[in-house]
Amino acid sequence: MSEELSPREDTTGSTYTDLGATTGEAYRISETSRKLARKRVGDRDYEDRVRQRCSIAVGDFEMAALLRFMHDPVNAGLRALGEQVRIITDIRMVQVGIQKKGHQSEILCSLDHADSAPELGITRSRAGIISLAGKIDGSIIVIGNAPSALLSLCDLIKEGHRPALVVATPVGFVNAAESKALLRTLSVPSISNEGTRGGTPVAVAAINEIITIYAEQGVNEP
Repeated sequence: MSEELSPREDTTGSTYTDLGATTGEAYRISETSRKLARKRVGDRDYEDRVRQRCSIAVGDFEMAALLRFMHDPVNAGLRALGEQVRIITDIRMVQVGIQKKGHQSEILCSLDHADSAPELGITRSRAGIISLAGKIDGSIIVIGNAPSALLSLCDLIKEGHRPALVVATPVGFVNAAESKALLRTLSVPSISNEGTRGGTPVAVAAINEIITIYAEQGVNEP
């Protein structure tokens, strides 16, 4: 990869980073999208960078205005990545979508811990989050699909568990808006969005932008 495509450059100003772009064409497409997003969304701080990337992920700049940032979540995520904490996801698509470059965190999927779902009569993602209660504290939690998983996570937080960061953008007409609103009442760093929209692309974009910022800081050099 040429110096122009260096993953250690900053995405502000005239330089740009995309850890997932491995060819010149891919990089140019990504860079052009980001330039458009900077103009439409703004480029004042790390939160704007997350807004840019989430808007690009869904092809809709209205997403930027729907995002909510509670308790300094980007910096909380950067600190957590520096501590190499685990990342826990609600579904496989989120687990697969999270960048593997630029950090050293293990990525777990709650569905691999959902054996109790049939017995309890609950969704597999909810059962997985409950089963992983002992691993919630200090972890980054990324929920892109299942409101039921987020509701269970909120219950665990109310019981005293403290994740380092929650990225939650579940989508749908049943409990999606409500679960995200509940998360925003809790005293944990979080990124979520208003309303029924959201989904895996938004959650993955948000955490991947935090990973990109972390990688740019150069603290993960081999």
